[in-house]
Amino acid sequence: MKISLIIEGNTEKAFIPKLREYLQTRLPGNMPVLHPVSQNGRIPIGDKLDKLVDNLLRQGKMPADQVIALTDVYPDYTDAADAKLKLRQSVRNKEHFHAHAAQYEFEAWLLPYWYRIQQMSEGNPPPPHGDPERGQPQPSPIASY
Repeated sequence: MKISLIIEGNTEKAFIPKLREYLQTRLPGNMPVLHPVSQNGRIPIGDKLDKLVDNLLRQGKMPADQVIALTDVYPDYTDAADAKLKLRQSVRNKEHFHAHAAQYEFEAWLLPYWYRIQQMSEGNPPPPHGDPERGQPQPSPIASY
């Protein structure tokens, strides 16, 4: 089985190896192929998303069996239900498409665990800041505290 994951950017892409490790412990001998498809920012909606999903389900040597879109709620949607509804409507409710939404930015999930991330990486990098999806530096949200 091949699962294409439509993701926003580099942070989510960096998470894929950990997702594989997690799934391997729960799906021994039945591990799907995970194919991340980075959008370098926001997940498209409307015809762009529909075309992307169609291409993933039909093209290539090994087309996707399932497509999952992972998006953040903020700033484009009112809540997770709204995000999932709009994504599903964009692809005309295709049965092999699944929408998932994080109420907060994926990157925000990392900040409470920054000390542990430093320990695991055996380094002392500064907390993340800027726009990790596009690599554009911005003022650190940590600096305001």
